Formats: sequence, structure tokens, C-alpha cells
Amino acid sequence: MSLKVEKTPLAGLLVLTPDSFSDDRGYLAETYHLERYREAGIDCEFVQDNQSFSRRNVLRGLHAQLKKPQAKLARVLFGEIFDVAVDARPGSPTFGKWHGVTLSGENLRQLFIPEGFLHGFCVMSESALVHYKCSDLYDPSESFGIKWDDPDLAVKWPIQAPILSNKDNQNMSWAEARPLLEKAKAKKS
Repeated sequence: MSLKVEKTPLAGLLVLTPDSFSDDRGYLAETYHLERYREAGIDCEFVQDNQSFSRRNVLRGLHAQLKKPQAKLARVLFGEIFDVAVDARPGSPTFGKWHGVTLSGENLRQLFIPEGFLHGFCVMSESALVHYKCSDLYDPSESFGIKWDDPDLAVKWPIQAPILSNKDNQNMSWAEARPLLEKAKAKKS
């Protein structure tokens, strides 16, 4: 089996599509293979898998962890989402830029989100089941979020009135987050 790898305008952010083999019974796809993904530039150890079920117009994000950043490999088991990553790496030439891609149970595409990115998605089908691998464990004390509609980021979401969690309704602005990101980078250096 092989893996199609598409680079995006944001360094390290990759769209991956594994080969699938179909017949009258259904299909088979290899959704993760350590060596093939390393050859594609994904050289992290995944330590936690998460699964999220959501209904149409639910928007989750934009999320990250400050001192324990997580790389993520996201895919959709069924349904369709618009998946977004925002470069939150101070010093990166694309700092504050976003990229979105449609992932679905039919197209089998995956999005690899490197450490230092914000991540979020909205559901465009009746419902969607999303699975993602993480390179570090979830730590609620390190978790933070940016408003989905922050004008400085200007993400072009395909929905107008998303359904948000109470927590995501309280997310900070990009302007409020920038000093925190800079401070976390300085501590790592």
C-alpha cells in the first residue's frame, strides 16, 4: 500500500491519503503505518487516541496545549468535517495563518497537524465521527482555545452559526494568546 502526501502552505502541515482497495464487500485502507508516515516526515510518537462524535454545525476549537504541545493525525470515520489548523509557532513565517481541508469517511484524507498549531473543525454532514492520534497526553491545565471567529485569524468556516461548547464560547482572542505563545517559546529556548 502507498500513501499520497500533499504539502500545504504551512510548513509541516500535511494532507495524507492512504490507498484503499474496494470490491463488492467494501474497502480496506491502511490508516497508519509507522515507516510510511516517517518517510512522509511525520516523526513523532503517538501516545493517545481520541474519538469525537458530533452533529451538523458543531464546531470544536480552536484548541492547543501551551507547554505540552500535541501533534495530531486527524481523520473521519464517517461523515464530513472542515478541519482547520492555525500556525501558532512564534517566529514561523506563517505565524497566525490558517489552512483548512475537508475530511470525510469517503475521501479517507487525513490531516497531520504538527506541534505548535491550533486545531479545530466543524461538522458539515448530519453527524461525523472523528478520530485523531496525539503525540502527547491531554493536560487540561495546559489546554487553551482561541475564538473560532477571531477577526485577526479570519478563518473562512463553511458554516455561519456554529454550535459551540460553553468552554469554546469563552475562548480568548488571538491578540490575548500571542503573548502567552511568545512566553512559552522563550521558556523552551
